Amino acid sequence: MFYRCRCPAHSQCVLCDLQNMGARNVCLMTDRTLSQLPPVGVVLDSLTKHGVKYKIYEDVRVEPTDKSFKAAIDFAKQGHFDVYVAVGGGSVIDTCKAANLYASHPEAEFLDFVNAPIGKGKPITATLKPLIAVPTTAGTGSETTGVAIFDFENLKAKTGIANRALKPTLGMVDPLHTLHMPSRVAANSGFDVLCHALESFTALPYNLRSPCPSNPINRPAYQGSNPISDVWARHALKIVAKYLKRAVRDAGDVEARSSMHLASVFAGIGFGNAGVHLCHGMSYPIAGNVKTHRAKGYNVEHPIVPHGLSVVLTSPAVFAFTANMCPERHLEAAQILGTDVSSIKKDDAGRVLADTLRSFLYDLEVEDGLSSVGYTKEDIPSLVKGTIPQERVTKLSPRAHTEEDLTALFAASMKLY
Repeated sequence: MFYRCRCPAHSQCVLCDLQNMGARNVCLMTDRTLSQLPPVGVVLDSLTKHGVKYKIYEDVRVEPTDKSFKAAIDFAKQGHFDVYVAVGGGSVIDTCKAANLYASHPEAEFLDFVNAPIGKGKPITATLKPLIAVPTTAGTGSETTGVAIFDFENLKAKTGIANRALKPTLGMVDPLHTLHMPSRVAANSGFDVLCHALESFTALPYNLRSPCPSNPINRPAYQGSNPISDVWARHALKIVAKYLKRAVRDAGDVEARSSMHLASVFAGIGFGNAGVHLCHGMSYPIAGNVKTHRAKGYNVEHPIVPHGLSVVLTSPAVFAFTANMCPERHLEAAQILGTDVSSIKKDDAGRVLADTLRSFLYDLEVEDGLSSVGYTKEDIPSLVKGTIPQERVTKLSPRAHTEEDLTALFAASMKLY
């Protein structure tokens, strides 16, 4: 469940919800940058003013790792919390989901719930504590999904935990929180929205997904494209086309930042049901193998290729590759993003959507491909190796692919323009 906060001070909303949940011992999770900003400050002030017992965890890592997840899990286990509040972007909300999960399963090993084949992918059987998610970026849609993503350092790629049980109890969407995002953070977050919508809209249809589980408890979080998720994906794409450039170029454009915040929610609801595919599957080793790249706008001490950037850099190559399986959808996406497709043949759908995306990214001054974030053709085997285990998402590609196909897609993504 989520709602768009309309109170003069959203902290009062959080407090009322906590009281309604009977909260006696609250875990507030955030990161060190956000802990100094108003979105966290107003929550802390309200909790203190009304005598609500809480502990704050502000050591969330931007682009979390298995190590940083485990540190947050240890904190949660020791705290015996009855409600969790996550104030931040996807890194914060995902970390809080994992902390809640493992604190509710204190005997579980870390890999028990991690997606197969990297982990064991066991079903979640215990009831988790309530979690209120207060997103401060407009990208991941984590306030709507049952997914928690992290860098698995030994693999040098991202993986995650996917189960409906992880979904926050409430998502409180206050667009004023996003006014604190630097321009490049707004851009990269917006690219995640863009790819969530594009990938869920073009994913393998739900009635073609296999195998079907014998027991509903083993049903995957991602079902494939379907009529319900299509509604959310289309709407998110329309908002991205209209507002993303404005939101990036003017942090004070409240209409644009508010609209992108809602687009993040809409795309999250869509892909949280349908799933994503190759852009996300390929992004995980791109982020995990980062060498020295320092992204603008991110106050972190470690090299980073932000998630949204790692996803969108392969998007022109990916959608050129997948288009022949559902050309009508690729052309519709290009049309929503502003391209006249009235005289375009279906055989040209991939090229047209790829060109549309390149133009869109160029206008937003996106780095010129993987080579601009530190990769060379010599890195492609490692990137392919890191993509292969991501079958949770890659199997939802509408077009089957081989290692040779992945190699070609990474090669085509080295330069965009």
